[in-house]
Amino acid sequence: MADPVIQTPPPLERADLAAWLAVAAGTLGALMATLDISIVNSSLPTIQGEIGASGTDGTWVATSYLVAEIVIIPMAAWFQRVLGLRSFLLIAATLFTMFSVVCGTANTLTVMIIGRVGQGFTGGALIPTAQTIIAMRLPRHQQPIGIAAFGVTAIMGPVMGPLIGGWLTENVSWHYAFFLNLPVCAALLTLLILGLPHERSDLSQFAKADWWGIVGLALGLGGLTVLLEEGQRELWFASTLIRQVAVVSLIGFISLGIGQWRSARPVIKLRLLADRQFGAVATMGLVLGMVLYGTSYVIPQFLALVSNYNALQSGKIVLISGLPSLFMMAIVPILLKRIDVRIAVAGGLLIMGLSSLLDAELSSDADGSNFIASQLMRGVGQILGMLFLSQACVRSVPREDAGDASGLFNAMRNLGGSLALAGIGIVQDQRQWLHTRRLEEGLHANSPLVQAKVRAMGGMLRALPQLEAQMQLQALVMTFNDIFWIMGLGTMVVLPLVLLLRPFSTDAAPAAAMH
Repeated sequence: MADPVIQTPPPLERADLAAWLAVAAGTLGALMATLDISIVNSSLPTIQGEIGASGTDGTWVATSYLVAEIVIIPMAAWFQRVLGLRSFLLIAATLFTMFSVVCGTANTLTVMIIGRVGQGFTGGALIPTAQTIIAMRLPRHQQPIGIAAFGVTAIMGPVMGPLIGGWLTENVSWHYAFFLNLPVCAALLTLLILGLPHERSDLSQFAKADWWGIVGLALGLGGLTVLLEEGQRELWFASTLIRQVAVVSLIGFISLGIGQWRSARPVIKLRLLADRQFGAVATMGLVLGMVLYGTSYVIPQFLALVSNYNALQSGKIVLISGLPSLFMMAIVPILLKRIDVRIAVAGGLLIMGLSSLLDAELSSDADGSNFIASQLMRGVGQILGMLFLSQACVRSVPREDAGDASGLFNAMRNLGGSLALAGIGIVQDQRQWLHTRRLEEGLHANSPLVQAKVRAMGGMLRALPQLEAQMQLQALVMTFNDIFWIMGLGTMVVLPLVLLLRPFSTDAAPAAAMH
C-alpha cells in the first residue's frame, strides 16, 4: 500500500521591500499629521504673545487644523480615485510642507490660521491613506504589524506634540515646531516615490464628485466652528457676524443633505449612522475625541497659567499618557482576539471618565505631579476605547462600506476635538466671570479676615491689586475644574452605548479599512 501523499501548504505570501517602504511612508505621514494637531499646545502662550492673540483667540490655532482635517478625511478616498494614491500623497505632503512654512513665518493670527487650515487640509489626507496602504500592500497575515505601527503613531503623535513643541520653544524657537516638518516631509516624499507604484489619474471622477456634499461639508462645519468660537465674545445672535455665520452653516448642512440624496456616492455616507452599532461607535468616538483633544489642550494651559510651567515642562506631563500606550500596542493582536469589545470599550470609557473627574479637584497649588495618575489612566483608556472602536467601526458595516465608515469615524473623532476646543473657550469665558463675581461677593470690606489681610499686605492701595490677582487665579482654577468635570461626566453619559456593540469574531484578523 502506497504511503499517502502529504500536501504541504503553500508558503505564505510575504511583503517585499517596496511594500514595507510604502507602509513606512504611510506611518510617517500619519505621525506627522497627528503630531501637528497638538505640537502648538504647550507653546501656545508664547505664540499668542508674539502674534498678538488673546487666550481665547489662541484656540483658533488648534481648532482650525482640526476642522480642516474633518473636511478632508472623508474626501481622501475620492482624491485617491481621481489622482492615484502616490500622486495624491506626493501633492498632499508637498503642500503640507509649504503650509508649515507659512505657520513658521506667521506674525499675525490671521496668517497663522491660514497656515493651520492648509496644514489640516493636507495633513488630514495622510491619516486615512496610511490605513489604505496597509490594506493594499501587506498580506493579511502581516497586516497586524502595520496596524500596530499605525496605532502607535495615532496615539503617540498627539501626546508627543506638546513635548517636541515645548522643547523647541524653550531651546530654539516656537517657529521650529513648524520648520521641523521640512526634513520629515523630505524623507516622506522619498519613501513614497520608492514604495508606491505610479497609478494613472482618472480626472473623469471630477464630474462624478458629490460637489453638493463637498461644499456643504466645508461651509457647514466651518460656519459651525466660527459660530461656537466667536459666539460668546460677539454676544451670540445679537451680532450681525454670528447671524451671517449661522446662515452660512445652515446652507452648508442643507447642501450636505442634498448631496446625500442626489449623489450615487456621497462624500460622507451619513446613512451609516442609522445602523445601530455604527451609530453607537461614532457617538462614542465623538466623545472620546472631545476628551483626548480637550485634555491635551487644557493641561498645558493649566500648567502654564496656574503652575508657571514653561512649554517643555508642560510637554513632559502630556507625554506621560503615551507611556502605557506604547506598552499596550505591543499586545494589540492579542487584545483584539481575547477581550470582548464591549468590556474593552466600557473599560476605556470608564477609565477616561474617571481620569477627568480626578483632575476636577485641582487647587491653585497644583503642579505637574497632580496629573501623573490621571495621565497614566488616559494612556490605558484611550488604547482600550479608541483602538477597539476603530476596529468596531469597520466591522459594523458591509465590507464595501468599510472605507466610508473609517472616514466617517475619524471625522467624528476630530469633530469631537473641534467641539471640545470651541466649548472650552465658551466655558472659560462664562465660568471664570461667574466664579470671579462669586468670590467678590464673598469678600466684605468690614470682615475681620479681610481687614487683617489688608494690613498684612501693607494697606489698601497695595492689597487691592494683590487680592484681585488672587481672586482671578482662584476663579481660573475653578474654571479648569469645571472643564474637567464636564469631560468626565460626558464620558460617563455615553457609557451605556457599549451595550449596542457586537463581539468580534474570534478568528478575524485586525481590520484595516480599504479607502
